[in-house]
Amino acid sequence: MHMKPGVEQSVYAVLLLNLLPDKAVLPGEAISQQLGTSPTYFQKLLRKLVSAGLITSVPGVKGGFKLNKKPEDINVFDIYVAIEGQQSLYSPSGVLGDLLELEEPESCCLLTELMVEAEHAWRSHMQRETIESLSKKMKEQRFQKKTTELAEWLEQKLVT
Repeated sequence: MHMKPGVEQSVYAVLLLNLLPDKAVLPGEAISQQLGTSPTYFQKLLRKLVSAGLITSVPGVKGGFKLNKKPEDINVFDIYVAIEGQQSLYSPSGVLGDLLELEEPESCCLLTELMVEAEHAWRSHMQRETIESLSKKMKEQRFQKKTTELAEWLEQKLVT
């Protein structure tokens, strides 16, 4: 399984928005700059997060983005689905059926049950981790100094 960088970037963008004070918004350009991503590409990610209802876009000169849900109500799987879609990670191609020369090769696969079980476990684990729980981890002592610096940067960039 390979997860695209857009998922990781989106998780950290939502974590950044979680640091905002009430009623404040952060411009998309500031987020993409802080994450080191292309502003054009990042706008596409932000639109997907808005479409999924995870964040809100506030239009205008003093516009930007903010969370649309409480951090405890946004899990990592929600962000994954917003960016990657709901498709299954595995799709049998009928190789076993070809190998055994079955009449309906696409209907036979020994891996399907295994992969469905693995995907269910992965999904369940991703659903347990929320923006709130990740935010707490980010504020732990090993990240404390950098999180403080990030909060100072944020104060300069946010729009109220």
